[in-house]
Amino acid sequence: MKEILLCKLGEIVLKGANRRYFEDTLCRNLRHRAKHFGNFEIKSSQSTITITPQDDFCDVDGLFENIQTVFGIVAISRCAVCEKTMEAIERTVRDYVPQFLVGKKTFKVVAKRSDKKFVLDSMEIAREVGGYVLSAVRGIKVDVKNPEIVVQVEIREHSAFIHAGQFKGAGGMPVGTNGKALLLLSGGIDSPVAGYMIAKRGVQIEAVHFESFPYTSEMAREKVLELAREVSQYAGTFGVRIVSLTKIQELLVKNCEEDYFTLILRRYMMAIADRIAHDIGCGALITGESLGQVASQTMQAIGVTDPMSTLPVFRPCIGMDKEEIVQIARKIGTFETSIQPYEDCCTVFTPKHPRTKPELAKVEEQQRRLDFDALVQEALDGAYVEYIRPEF
Repeated sequence: MKEILLCKLGEIVLKGANRRYFEDTLCRNLRHRAKHFGNFEIKSSQSTITITPQDDFCDVDGLFENIQTVFGIVAISRCAVCEKTMEAIERTVRDYVPQFLVGKKTFKVVAKRSDKKFVLDSMEIAREVGGYVLSAVRGIKVDVKNPEIVVQVEIREHSAFIHAGQFKGAGGMPVGTNGKALLLLSGGIDSPVAGYMIAKRGVQIEAVHFESFPYTSEMAREKVLELAREVSQYAGTFGVRIVSLTKIQELLVKNCEEDYFTLILRRYMMAIADRIAHDIGCGALITGESLGQVASQTMQAIGVTDPMSTLPVFRPCIGMDKEEIVQIARKIGTFETSIQPYEDCCTVFTPKHPRTKPELAKVEEQQRRLDFDALVQEALDGAYVEYIRPEF
C-alpha cells in the first residue's frame, strides 16, 4: 500500500477536443507547487490527477494543504493505492480507513470500477468493504442516505484506490488557460476579490497599483503588496506595476472643479492601465467596481470612465453587495489586510460632493484643462514593477 493525493477535475472534463490542453496546464501548475514539497510524480487519468510521492522525504501533508488553492480542482482526497484484489483491499481498508473515521458515527461505501472484468460488481464491492469497516471501527453504523463520511473504492486498470472523505478544491479553470488581464489593485476589499474571481476562470493576472506618495504612505504601498501576495496564493506569480498619480492629482486640484476630481482621476487610471495592458500583452482590464457602491461607480460614472480603455473591462463584483464581497475576501484571506487603515490615492483630495450623474461633455471639458497625453506618458515613465510570488 502507498498513499497518494487524488484530485478530481470539474469543468475540464467537458472540454472535448481541448481537454488535453486544460489538463496539461493544470498538471504544470501542480508541478510548480509540488516542487517546493519534494519529488512528486503528477499524472492525469480518468478525470482525475494523481500526485504520487517518489521518496520518503516528500511533504505530503504540506502539499495537500497547498493545492487546495489551485484552480481547476473540485475535490482532493488522501488515497491509498493497493493491488486489485479483495484480499489487498480488505487489508488496506482495515489499516488505512479507520484514521478518517475518528469521531464519526455513520458512513457509507461507494464503489466504482472502470475495470468491468473485476470479479465483483460495484454493489458487491461496496457491501464487502462496508463489512470490513464495520469490523474494524467500533460503534460506527451504515447510513446510505445521510452519512457523515463516504468511503470510496475505485477499481482501476492496474490497481485499487481507497479513500475516505474529500476536501473541497478551489474549483474554476486552471490559471493560464484563458488569456491574461490587468487588475487595477487598490488597498480596498473589492479589487483583490475581483482579481481572485477572474483568476478562477483561468485568466493569468498582472496588476497595476496607483499611489499618491507622499500623500499616501510607504505602509499603504506595502499593504497593497501584501494583498497581492495573498491573491497570488490562488493566481500564482505576477507583477504589480506601481504608478504615481501625485502630479496629476495636484494639477487637478489647481485646474479643475472639485466635484469632477474623482471622475477625471479615474479616466487617467483607466487610460494608464490600458497602455500598460497593451504593453504586456493583456487582453482585458479587471476592476473591483460594484454598481452604485460609491459615487464613482454609478452607471453614469462608469459610462464616462469606461471609454478610456480600448480593452474589455471585467467587473466580476458589479452585481454583488458589500457583504457578498466581504464573504469572499474572508474566504481567500484578504479581508484583514484590506481593512488596515491606510489611505490610497482615491481617498486623497476626495471631493465633498462628487458627481454621481456626470455628463461626458462636461467631464471632457474639465479634462482638457490639463495636458492629458503628456501626463499619462510621464506617469508611465515613472512606473516600476514589484514581482509577487506565492509563499509556500
